[in-house]
Amino acid sequence: MAPGSIVLLLLSILGAAGLGDPGPLEDVVIDRYYIPKICLREVQMGDFIRYHYNGTFKDGKKFDSSYDRGATVAGVVGVGRLITGMDRGLQGMCVNERRHLIVPPHLGYGSIGVAGLIPPDATLYFDVVMLDIWNKQDKLQVTILSRPAPCNRTVQSSDFVRYHYNGTLLDGTPFDSSYSKGSTYDTYVGTGWLIKGMDEGLLGMCAGEKRSIIIPPFLAYGEKGYGTVIPPQASLVFSVLLVDFHNPKDGISLEHLEVPASCRRRAAPGDFLRYHYNGSLMDGTLFDSSYSRNQTYNTYIGKGFIIPGMDQGLQGVCVGERRRVVVPPHLAYGENGAGDVPGSAVLIFDVHIIDFHNPEDPVEIETLYRPEGCNATSRHRDFIRYHYNCSLLDGTRLFSSHDYEKPQEVTLGTNKVIEGLNRGLLDMCVGERRVLIIPPHLGHGESGARGVPGSAVLLFEVELISMEEGVPEGYLFIWHGDPPASLYEQMDLNKDGEIPAEEFSAFIKAQVAEGKGRLMPSSDPGRVIADMFRNQDRNQDGKITPEELKLKSDEDQEKIHEEL
Repeated sequence: MAPGSIVLLLLSILGAAGLGDPGPLEDVVIDRYYIPKICLREVQMGDFIRYHYNGTFKDGKKFDSSYDRGATVAGVVGVGRLITGMDRGLQGMCVNERRHLIVPPHLGYGSIGVAGLIPPDATLYFDVVMLDIWNKQDKLQVTILSRPAPCNRTVQSSDFVRYHYNGTLLDGTPFDSSYSKGSTYDTYVGTGWLIKGMDEGLLGMCAGEKRSIIIPPFLAYGEKGYGTVIPPQASLVFSVLLVDFHNPKDGISLEHLEVPASCRRRAAPGDFLRYHYNGSLMDGTLFDSSYSRNQTYNTYIGKGFIIPGMDQGLQGVCVGERRRVVVPPHLAYGENGAGDVPGSAVLIFDVHIIDFHNPEDPVEIETLYRPEGCNATSRHRDFIRYHYNCSLLDGTRLFSSHDYEKPQEVTLGTNKVIEGLNRGLLDMCVGERRVLIIPPHLGHGESGARGVPGSAVLLFEVELISMEEGVPEGYLFIWHGDPPASLYEQMDLNKDGEIPAEEFSAFIKAQVAEGKGRLMPSSDPGRVIADMFRNQDRNQDGKITPEELKLKSDEDQEKIHEEL
């Protein structure tokens, strides 16, 4: 009987009550006193159902109740396993619908009744709530609630999944939730670790996807149910959020987000990298970030200093590259996790390579411009003036000589500049321009310097402005030929037997002016001459005596004899 005809029957019977007793009922009287707004399915002949009921007589005396037994009733509708009145009265019901049924004796237990329980010719009154409906022909019902737009891969059999879920019976009664436990449910798919319905229902999901999965009992816990929370023959409804998944055979996966147009070199095992990163789970949860610390992560690759997945994922990067590295848990923190990383989690690293080098790297020199006809080039101990711009490889500007009034000055080989810059300034012509790439072991090392991060590769743009020929190490002045035989007498300008600072300075300046010798180049020749005088004034009395005046070559020879 269709639901509409049942309602008409009910109205006709109720309407006749005002005219007096209509006599014995011919059919079941159905009062649908609660009908849910959403009814996805109605009870049909041959359906399996689960329901609760209270059974009373007309006077309200209870003769039976599933509530009192603490168990729902489960059975098949329309196959003679129920009294005819119930078979008819349950037709067309929705899950969570409530009905009041009046069953006349001939559709109940008739003139015989049930000994000790239901007297003969008893009219029965049932209050029924429908809890579950299913059929042996039913299949899994999967509804995709939301699905991420980029979905490069979906769950396949033998994958390991991590998901959150809420589990309810078909009537909405909750029986379990991963959220209440504060952790995902982690398991393999398609290997028999899950009920069949979940094994099937998780297939084809994307990480981050939400699904509703309705599972009939024969694909769930069947006739036995599960403990006290899932009754026998119960359909199950799971609301699932797939957090992540992987396969134990997975390697890392790479996504090249941004690769510089020019890549002069790619990172290889043994290189030392400085990079920024954001580390997140597949659901987007951020678990770590170098940006939050405002400091790059610095490490060797290919030496086991970082998780295997990142050791592999950073191979072949270029300076300035942005890359996404997806790392399965067996190449990350495994089943146990670490810190804010849960066990068996797939990790996503978005990395930006700042720079890298190898401890064996030399200074890289690129000549941008070299003047024609260049015969003289800068050498060890030469005094040079140069302009420079210094930056990190990511373009961050550090220092520039152009910020000052004059070029930078230095005597090459005197440890006044970092070794890499000293090397890069050698063999230059005046007017030449170069780009120097200096690894940290020839720069400011692991500790860095003021304004320079530790282990940073530096980029210098240099231009040689001028240079002056230097003198050998340890010398402040050298003769272009042989020194005068009577050096002291010539230096003693007023012939008083002693040489004060003024006479010494005047003599040396005259030798330089006449081209007979040259001073160690410096921006302050007077200071160099003053140092020379102090070296000769052995007793520091402000004058040089004949015994005190010695050429450096003679001093060096005396030291050799002393050592012998």
